[in-house]
Amino acid sequence: MGQEEVSAPVEGDGYAVASLDGLGEGYGFRKIRKQLGVTAFGANAIVLPPNYETGHHAHERQEELYFVHSGQIEIEFGDGSKHTLGPGGMAWVAPQTFRGIRNFGPEAATYVVIGAADGYVGRDGIAPEDQDPEVSKRGQPIPEGTRPDA
Repeated sequence: MGQEEVSAPVEGDGYAVASLDGLGEGYGFRKIRKQLGVTAFGANAIVLPPNYETGHHAHERQEELYFVHSGQIEIEFGDGSKHTLGPGGMAWVAPQTFRGIRNFGPEAATYVVIGAADGYVGRDGIAPEDQDPEVSKRGQPIPEGTRPDA
């Protein structure tokens, strides 16, 4: 028997889970960082209405990663280049590079923006003592009878 799907933020011992719908309604920002208690980087989801554009902006120190969850956006950079991204599309943007987003599509577009400064930590993963470290790296099939749909 499976658990009910999470919507509103739920906190546990060292974790938090939620869905985009549980973080807000309608168009605009969904504050992922604040709602889930993230402290190492910024994280927001933006639900952009059809035929709508954001203003252009840059940052002093923070680089950003954009990930399109649904719909389609056009991202324009300071050099005038434009790129269309659909679901699964990604863009990295350096801090000082101006960027702006447009949704020319007939439906809302939802994208997630992750921002941070001061670099990559590196490979520091640790497996539990009772687990083969290869399982952490590569995964393994879920045994029959233990799946939520079983």
